[in-house]
Amino acid sequence: MKITISAIKADVGSVGGHQIPSQKLVEAITNHVKDEGQRLLIDFKISHSGDDTAILMSHTRGVDNKDIHKLAWDAFVEGTKVAKEQGLYGAGQDLLKDAFSGNVRGMGPGSCEMEFEERPNEPFIFFAADKTDPGAFNYPMYRGFADPFHNAGLLLAPDMAGGFEYTVMDVNYTEGDRVITLKVPEELYELAVLLRDPEHYVVESVRSRATGDIGAVVSTSRLHNIAGKYTGKDDPVALVRTQKQFPSSGEILSPYATAHYVVGDNRGSHIVALMPCKQGSIISFFDGPAIVTAAGLCVHNGKFTEIVDLFDQPFWDVIRNKATEKTLAIRDQGFFGAAMAPMEELEYTGVVQRIKELDKKFTIRKE
Repeated sequence: MKITISAIKADVGSVGGHQIPSQKLVEAITNHVKDEGQRLLIDFKISHSGDDTAILMSHTRGVDNKDIHKLAWDAFVEGTKVAKEQGLYGAGQDLLKDAFSGNVRGMGPGSCEMEFEERPNEPFIFFAADKTDPGAFNYPMYRGFADPFHNAGLLLAPDMAGGFEYTVMDVNYTEGDRVITLKVPEELYELAVLLRDPEHYVVESVRSRATGDIGAVVSTSRLHNIAGKYTGKDDPVALVRTQKQFPSSGEILSPYATAHYVVGDNRGSHIVALMPCKQGSIISFFDGPAIVTAAGLCVHNGKFTEIVDLFDQPFWDVIRNKATEKTLAIRDQGFFGAAMAPMEELEYTGVVQRIKELDKKFTIRKE
């Protein structure tokens, strides 16, 4: 059976600052999808990570379907109404356009979708990150699909011997989708050259070279490219199919044990370690830290199983401590040097305006 899985996420209001959406807000989004999605969806799940609410949907309408995207947009509009009624912070923050125009991409919410022929057993992972940008997935997508240190299947599983094909997007190009396709292992170094700059080049998708099947997709929208100013971090989502011709779930999760450094946190302008968190975790320290959740599911005939919280296991408690220590270490450096985001990210904040004003006051000292 050929199905489409769509994941669309947005921050439309939260309690106590950048912390968590209210129960009433989540209920409003859930009720809208339940009522209006009956004729469109096979199944759906609603979840939240940090202050973002996510809608995970299965259907047979393909990717970029106008009706599916409008369903999600309208659900976030309903959530925004509740946020305004309750006086929540950032009501409608990620809805950057006044009216729906056919696709949520380029309108604020983060979205990723994949269409595929269902296997007899079809496990996948839904990743949702908060207080960071889509480039946060570069490191785990590289190591999970292309590195035998984390993906032992590249050595042991015949189904993966042919490697994978990456599509990478230049997210700083705003005139259209500027992409490149690279094959690994042959073009592994070329891929590394791009992915080392996660604020410029972002993994959009990964496919099996043996079968051509889609294996992973990542949301790639940058909010500052849409709004022309800083409005909040992009808070990306990703979908990854696992097992057989793809890495095992454990191989996909393994790179997150690094607690790698990402851009995000307070005002989206700092460097912190990405913390793997349990489902429903709130934001707290320094409007962060940057977090990621992992929901494990199976889908059959378009119907989802219950969600398994893949980061709710004692091993990940140790990694959370590691992420805390790494974050505190770099935050001790405050705004100096590598502790703050690169200038390309800061140009949408007040820093650049201050530099322009100060630049007028510089003088050339005479010898």
